[in-house]
Amino acid sequence: MANRYWCGECSFKTPWLGEPEGLRRQIEHYARRHPGTPPGGQVETRRRGAGAGHGCLGLAAVALVLLAVVAACRH
Repeated sequence: MANRYWCGECSFKTPWLGEPEGLRRQIEHYARRHPGTPPGGQVETRRRGAGAGHGCLGLAAVALVLLAVVAACRH
């Protein structure tokens, strides 16, 4: 799994990283930009290899193929 850490004080977010590296970068960001404030914000999780974001694309491709088959059968 990969995580992206969002700052609770500003719009900073880390790239998709493993947990140890993401936490380290979030802590460094808080130390640099928000000294004295404990790290907070949100953690976004993405499972690697889950094909996130491609579900609708596959469904649309299947629908187009079926439409082409139906159109070919009518002529």
